[in-house]
Amino acid sequence: MSELEIAKQIAELDLESMKALAMAIAVAIGVFGPAIGIGMLVSKALEAIGRNPEAAPKIQATMIIGVAFVEALAIFAVVVAFVIKFA
Repeated sequence: MSELEIAKQIAELDLESMKALAMAIAVAIGVFGPAIGIGMLVSKALEAIGRNPEAAPKIQATMIIGVAFVEALAIFAVVVAFVIKFA
């Protein structure tokens, strides 16, 4: 094996390593925000239900819609991470 072939293999390995690292960072940052958002959303919804139990069905429905929208952001982050990894 020539030195040029070895250098090409090292460069390819380094590129794959960087892609894997970029994917991990994208997922970590992209899922961290929605996780905090979902926690705050559910916390406030439970607090509101505790204060006014009669409004529980309306609060719960609104909370579930909000959780779905916030979870969509996390899914987008994972999709972007896969694009980074396999593009």
